[in-house]
Amino acid sequence: MTKKTVLISGAGVAGAALGHFLHADGYQVTVVERAPGLRGSGYAVDFRGAAFDVLDELGVLDEIRGHDTAMRGTTLVDADGGEIGRLPAETFAGELEVPKPELTKILHRLTESELTYVFGDSLTSLTQHDDGVAVEFEHGAPRSFDLVVGADGLFSKVRQLAFRPHEQTLRHLGMSGAGFTADNVLGLDHTGVLQSGEGTAVYAFSAADPGRMSVSLSFATAAPVLDRRPRTEQEQALRDAFAGVGWIAPDLLKAMTAADDFYFSSSAQVHLDAWSTGRVVLVGDAGYCAAPTAGMGTSQALIGARTLARQLTAANGDHTAAFTAYEAELREYVTENQIKGQEGAAAFGGSTQ
Repeated sequence: MTKKTVLISGAGVAGAALGHFLHADGYQVTVVERAPGLRGSGYAVDFRGAAFDVLDELGVLDEIRGHDTAMRGTTLVDADGGEIGRLPAETFAGELEVPKPELTKILHRLTESELTYVFGDSLTSLTQHDDGVAVEFEHGAPRSFDLVVGADGLFSKVRQLAFRPHEQTLRHLGMSGAGFTADNVLGLDHTGVLQSGEGTAVYAFSAADPGRMSVSLSFATAAPVLDRRPRTEQEQALRDAFAGVGWIAPDLLKAMTAADDFYFSSSAQVHLDAWSTGRVVLVGDAGYCAAPTAGMGTSQALIGARTLARQLTAANGDHTAAFTAYEAELREYVTENQIKGQEGAAAFGGSTQ
């Protein structure tokens, strides 16, 4: 019997996990990623609840635990850096927190011999037929697949091509920001520090490398358009937003310019009436991003991947039945997480609109 073919757009957590499960169920899986290689930047990610079951099924839970940041909590400081309160470790680190690049590398090692990875390419068109989906790429030759999955994040190309434009599916939560690493000038030791002002927030923590700290600079924005702009424009927007902020902010802005792991993203959600159309389906942030402030993005990606694969198996490959069951199982869970994301953004000075 000819194996069913699946194209997954996006080599991140959702794409790699789903690919592994589908491969185990007998699918032939191709993963296309527009980046030239594995992404080596990004904030630390945490795991909560049922995500541990998925990591266990993937066979990587023990390895991932070995990269635990082992955070001990976060100190809240005022405009001059004076302590005004403390937050427990679970606030930001969940039940387990690891650097995102480590998670990405672990999942890639798990799947590189199972899946066909194509880096440096992206989809340009999707045309559905009764028996498959015709796909055209920026660089590769056109191909047809039985199913196409969008696991390509907030600005999903699959969602844009098969569903609706970004402006009709994204709900901005009023915040954008940059992440990078810098010298640990604050002397942090498995601890974090948070300074929140009017429309700005500085968060830094140090875990694995005592000489370095991870930095997040967040600020109020009206739309997520900066995510798609050049780094020079993103940096200038940050300098403008933090121009009047004191304490450590001026030093961090200088460190930002020199950072080789700079990463920019906005706090936004994806809202769709349905996560599938025909033979095309979305998983993780591409379909139902809850925003970084929810602390559930990685867990949702893992749980969504496992649920989608399990429903395809249960439906004996009937994608229509599987996609319907997949959404029915997860919709309430996603809705709850998106409410948490809105509340988190509001706490950092963002918006719930």
